[in-house]
Amino acid sequence: MKAVLCKAWGPPDSLTLETLPDLVPGDGEVVIDVKAAGVNFPDVLIIQNKYQAKPALPFSPGSELAGVVNAVGAGVTHVKPGDKVIAYLGNGAFASQAKAPANAVVPMPPGIDFDVAAAFTLTYGTSHHAVVDRGQLKAGETMLVLGAAGGVGLAAIEIGKAIGARVIAAASTAEKLAVCKEHGADALINYSTEDLRERVKELTGGKGPDVIYDPVGGIYAEPAFRSIGWRGRYLVVGFANGEIPKMPLNLALLKGASLVGVFWGDFARREPKANQANMVQMLGWMKEGKIRPHISARYPLEQAAQALKDMEARKVTGKIVINP
Repeated sequence: MKAVLCKAWGPPDSLTLETLPDLVPGDGEVVIDVKAAGVNFPDVLIIQNKYQAKPALPFSPGSELAGVVNAVGAGVTHVKPGDKVIAYLGNGAFASQAKAPANAVVPMPPGIDFDVAAAFTLTYGTSHHAVVDRGQLKAGETMLVLGAAGGVGLAAIEIGKAIGARVIAAASTAEKLAVCKEHGADALINYSTEDLRERVKELTGGKGPDVIYDPVGGIYAEPAFRSIGWRGRYLVVGFANGEIPKMPLNLALLKGASLVGVFWGDFARREPKANQANMVQMLGWMKEGKIRPHISARYPLEQAAQALKDMEARKVTGKIVINP
C-alpha cells in the first residue's frame, strides 16, 4: 500500500509518500481499499500540531473516506469484503488502504459515488450536530452562515433549507456566493465589500438572525454576534481564519443570546447512537436531493500536499477529495 505520512510536525510540503506493508484487520476492525478521501481544514492544522487532536507520529492524515472492504476482523458482521462503505476515523485516510473500527464503518447507499460519499461524513456530521442539535434551528427561523462557501458552510445551508429555515450566506467573493445560491441560500452578503452588520440588519428587518453558524472566527465574529436576534444562538464551529476571537460577554446578556460550542468529533465518540441517527436522516435527505456535497477539485495521492495547501490558502469551495 501507499500512504502519505506525517513524520514530523510541519507544513504540507513536509509530508512524504511511502510504500508500506498492506494492512491486516484486528478483532472488530475493517481494512478498506480507499477510493476517495475527503480533505478538511482540521487536516491542515493536525499536521502542524495546531489542533486539539494530536496523533502519535508518524501517521497518515485524513479522517474520512469511501472505498471497498478488503478484509474484516473477528466479530465484524455488518460489512464483508467487496462491500462499498463510508468510514470516519481519527487519521489514516490519505492512503491506498485504511483501517477503521467496525463501528465507524457504514455501508454506502446505492446511487452515490465514492467522491460524494467521502465528502459527506465530517462536514455534514458537523453541520447537522451544530444546526439541529446545538442550534435548535426551527422551520421559519433565520440562520446566518459565515464562511458559507466552505464545506461545512454549504452543508449548513442545505441542512437549514431541509429544515425549512431562511438562510443568509456570507462569503468573501461573488464567485463563492454564487455557489451558496446554487445550494439554496435565500440571501447573500459579500463581507469583503459590504458592511456585515448593516446588511444583516437590512435582510432581517432589524430583528437579527435566530442562529449564527461560525466556522471562521476572526474579525467578523463580534459584528455578527452584535447582529444576533433575541434569544439567538451563536454556534462556535471553528476558527478557519486562524484567530480565536474574544467576545464581550455583555452582548450575550443584552440579547438573551447563547454562545454554543460545537465539537462534532467528541459528540460522535460520546453519543454514537445519536450521531448514527443524524447520518441516517441526512442520507435520506441526500436520496431526496435536499443535500448534495459540492466537489470542487480532485487530487491524486501524490498531490495530497497541494490539496492541503489549497485548503490552507482558502482556495477551496465546498469539498475537495484525494483519489488514491
